[in-house]
Amino acid sequence: MTDTLTDRREIAESGQRGPTRFDRRSRLEMTLRRIGHGWQLYLMLLLPVVYIIIFQYWPMYGVQIAFRNYNVVQGITGSPWVGFDNFTRFIESYQFWPVIRNTVVLQAYELVATFPLPIVLALALNYVRVRWFQRTVQMVTYAPHFISTVVIVGMLFVLLDPRIGMVNNLLGLFGISPTDFMGDPGLFRHIYVWSGVWQSLGFSAIIYLAALAGIDPELHEAAIVDGATKLKRIWHIDLPGIAPIAVILLILNIGSILSIGFEKVLLMQNNLNLSSSEVIDTYVYKVGLASDVPLFSYAAAIGLFRSVVGLVLLIAANQLARRFAKSSLW
Repeated sequence: MTDTLTDRREIAESGQRGPTRFDRRSRLEMTLRRIGHGWQLYLMLLLPVVYIIIFQYWPMYGVQIAFRNYNVVQGITGSPWVGFDNFTRFIESYQFWPVIRNTVVLQAYELVATFPLPIVLALALNYVRVRWFQRTVQMVTYAPHFISTVVIVGMLFVLLDPRIGMVNNLLGLFGISPTDFMGDPGLFRHIYVWSGVWQSLGFSAIIYLAALAGIDPELHEAAIVDGATKLKRIWHIDLPGIAPIAVILLILNIGSILSIGFEKVLLMQNNLNLSSSEVIDTYVYKVGLASDVPLFSYAAAIGLFRSVVGLVLLIAANQLARRFAKSSLW
């Protein structure tokens, strides 16, 4: 009886004192009831949440290696604390600027080449009315996405071989001397980027095709009635319709500007093109794992430095997109 009177008094005074114990209990009961009705969905959500906790958040415990002089015998907590010495060592090293420059230039080149082309391909396919031709082009363009990186690099070495490569044989027919494409530092970035365009172009266009499919057909019908050409419909209807998706993908790409595809760069790398192919990921691998004396703390510091810079770029790109494009991640 006392509890009931207390609850009634709290309800009467809730307008003056804000949420009461009764309100909080009601909300909790409502939340539990909602979870009970959709327990299957929460059960499905449990596995990815556990995955994220184990493989994304728990490894953050090891980030402190970057601030220690880590050795395997003493372990993470037993290794001596050195603060920012590993970061200072990397910034002051002779490899800092060449590695940063190679990473930024290669990623920026890849971004400029790979960002607009899927949009162009999606717009072109969207206006193709011959269905068998549209499906054939789609299949031909996104099939390379399913070829592994190792196979792609193997194909490049075979095609561009100075002695038996198809490209050099064709150039020889025109009297052009053989070129060591894979050993030329000036050609490394072009080969890396445009082979990536060939591999990912069609698959990346699928996202924009899905966005184009969500545009109201009545907008195109009204534009056709008003006499708008295809180019005007693309400019005034299609591009604004896919702009939010494009902005989000651009923000994500800018945030990962220091994260180059490690496998492909490492497979294409050799002593001849090292001056333009040594990026942060390959440098971390070499000093952290491939060297005779692995420098775990030094490699961890470089990796953390890259992640922090990527986070800053992601936040900055998101703020600029929110201000100028009126679309953002958050």
